[in-house]
Amino acid sequence: MTRTILIGAPIDAGQQRPGCLMGPAAYRVAGLAQAISGQGHGVEDWGDLSCPQVVAPPCPNPAVHSLAEVLGWTQILAQKVSDALDDGAMPIILGGDHSLALGTVSGAAAHATSVGRPLFLLWLDAHSDFHTAMTTTSGNLHGTPVAYIAGRAGFEAFPPFPAPVPAERICLYGIRSVDPAEHAALLDHDIAIHDMRVLDEHGVVAPLRLFLEGVRAAGGMLHVSLDVDFLDPAIAPAVGTTVPGGTTFREAHLVMELLHESGLVTSLDLVELNPFLDDRGMTARLMVDLVGSLMGKKVFDRPTRAK
Repeated sequence: MTRTILIGAPIDAGQQRPGCLMGPAAYRVAGLAQAISGQGHGVEDWGDLSCPQVVAPPCPNPAVHSLAEVLGWTQILAQKVSDALDDGAMPIILGGDHSLALGTVSGAAAHATSVGRPLFLLWLDAHSDFHTAMTTTSGNLHGTPVAYIAGRAGFEAFPPFPAPVPAERICLYGIRSVDPAEHAALLDHDIAIHDMRVLDEHGVVAPLRLFLEGVRAAGGMLHVSLDVDFLDPAIAPAVGTTVPGGTTFREAHLVMELLHESGLVTSLDLVELNPFLDDRGMTARLMVDLVGSLMGKKVFDRPTRAK
């Protein structure tokens, strides 16, 4: 049995489309705690965090917005995720936009360093999020976490990342939207990029198993960051950054089932759910169902509709 801790992060400062701050409530209404406990795991809910007031230094990039708020969330989330891991639990962070990963992965990295284990990152997302605060042209900081985690320069306004995650320990999976500046930067790093072309050619299993074998061989901890836009918008419309051609229902569940079978996941982000854009809660319910698969729910556990 895994002891899980739910941590609400109602943040939408990392982008400019209101609605993500309603995400934590939508996950709870959709039955996230029940989906986890139904698989025999313990669930504690620490409620929604509040963003502390911080003063942001001037940012040389005039496009960047909401820096002080994102810095505040980064600090509080890093502390709470580290606390949960120190307490022997698996934190599940309910977002909130993807800028929350600036803090959640920081907390996971701090804990991993304290216990002498390497941290690995599986980024399930349509986007590589490899901009820095200096290179973003949109100014949306939800497009920067992987660069921060990997130790790129350009984050002088942020707390130093506890232990930058080496490129070989990062896997970008399901990617299908990378702009030229990010692409050029990624070429300078040896990050595993399994875009949808790779998954179409080789299937979803082989690339993921290869990465998980590396985590296991290193005795690593694994942080999974699951963005709604990892999924095809036809089945998950509640996201402000839809990109056609995402993973299907079965592909996404297979990824979660493989992660469960690996037994390697130690922390999880659920990000970019915008309930305002949802269709009668279908995206929230799908994300909850995916967490169920991650926690052990099998295909044969799912009820069949009457013919």
